[in-house]
Amino acid sequence: MTKSTAGIHHITAFVGNAQANVDFYAGILGLRLVKKTINFDAPEVYHLYFGNEVGSPGTAITFFPFEGARKGRVGGGQVGYTTFAVPEGALPFWEERLSKFAIPYEETQRFGETYLRFQDRDGLKLELVARKEGPNSKWSFGGVPADKAIKGFGGAVLYSMAPEQTMHALEHVLGLERIGEEQGMVRFRAHGDLGNLVDVNASVMGRGHGGAGTVHHIAWRAADREDQESWRAFVAEQGFHPTPIVDRQYFTAIYFREAGEILFEIATDPPGFELDEPYETLGEQLMLPAWYEPHREQINQGLPPFEIRVLEEDKQ
Repeated sequence: MTKSTAGIHHITAFVGNAQANVDFYAGILGLRLVKKTINFDAPEVYHLYFGNEVGSPGTAITFFPFEGARKGRVGGGQVGYTTFAVPEGALPFWEERLSKFAIPYEETQRFGETYLRFQDRDGLKLELVARKEGPNSKWSFGGVPADKAIKGFGGAVLYSMAPEQTMHALEHVLGLERIGEEQGMVRFRAHGDLGNLVDVNASVMGRGHGGAGTVHHIAWRAADREDQESWRAFVAEQGFHPTPIVDRQYFTAIYFREAGEILFEIATDPPGFELDEPYETLGEQLMLPAWYEPHREQINQGLPPFEIRVLEEDKQ
């Protein structure tokens, strides 16, 4: 049996202050907060999901904001850079926007493409690339019109403590195609049109440390629950140790750590974020799974308030 994922489902990271996180990803980057919930394993911490207008698979970056969190260190066993795709011709807009908010950036080249590299307020490493493929976002917010908005993921750059084994997992477990190598990077392609180009730093990287400004895990797409059960069996056959299927309300998930120490998740495309909220009000209310509803008041009291707001720089 062989299998192949369509690409990245979501990427989840640790950050510090919730309001600063929302201001950066909604206020500056123009993403939509599509879900405000909690870390199901630590209900005293938010789990915030940002993406296109509905947080489609391949667009959702998610965060665990923890006030006073220790600073992490990006390194081996992590996603090094999270790559966002914007429409063709939109990079000049984003250069101006990053400058407007005094966010330092650098322009780099890789596999014939131009990238704008920068960091969020917690030091999470991000980059923007212009791509034709993948549907445009329909969401606009603040100073970001829909025709310049982030589509979703372009992909990611992986930092591995055993890059040859990580690349083997990408190609022979997840079913990505190895399509190029240059300047110490190896590129893999999935068959989807977002979150489909993954680059691996071919050098062994020193171990990273989790904390604010680092990625916790990268999730790959499964078509549905039946496909996910097949994925779980297949991953186990390849010698990995996947978890049981876990209910994350908006998808179900399995997790396993590959040999380069990166935590992989495989998540289902359905049911999605409109499961418990209508399109018009996605992300506005704190949504809890049924098993936490009896504790809503206590949970609410322990979470810091924040608001989605147009920033001052966009009001001028």
